[in-house]
Amino acid sequence: MKVIPQAIPEVLLLEPRVFGDERGFFFEGFNQRQFEEAVGRSVSFVQDNHSRSVKNVLRGLHYQVRQPQGKLVRVVQGEVFDVAVDIRRSSPTFGKWVGAILSAENKHQLWVPEGFAHGFVVLSDTADFLYKTTEYYAPENERCIVWNDRDLAIAWPVSGEPSLSAKDSAAEMFRHAEVFN
Repeated sequence: MKVIPQAIPEVLLLEPRVFGDERGFFFEGFNQRQFEEAVGRSVSFVQDNHSRSVKNVLRGLHYQVRQPQGKLVRVVQGEVFDVAVDIRRSSPTFGKWVGAILSAENKHQLWVPEGFAHGFVVLSDTADFLYKTTEYYAPENERCIVWNDRDLAIAWPVSGEPSLSAKDSAAEMFRHAEVFN
């Protein structure tokens, strides 16, 4: 596995070693030992999630204020633009974001640690998005920052307005959002 720190060094892009031929391919999608070596600490995942979305659906920017979740995310069908926003007030990269293309074709994964808001937009006709979380989903602790916040200035690769859930449409502006210290 190749580990590529992003502009925010705690966010890591993971490129698996893929072995393929005319019959198909094989790769190790997760290895606890290698993952912990990459992130530099012990990590326990407690929940696996799978979402399917159609083109131009934007989910996020989500996080939990208590029971914060680290997320290891990947796409097994289709393609998305995936984003992590640092919402740790004490961090030198507070309010900064990084983004990566994740697809079934490139098989990349993104590690989004606790203390970050996370979201993605679907670039293909459909996408199946998988993520492991370090904490259980707690709807009472979930918060959402609006996808097109001017202070964050995320360069989403969308034309026109993306398709949003009611929850994401009612999201907070970054400057008013509850963040981590």
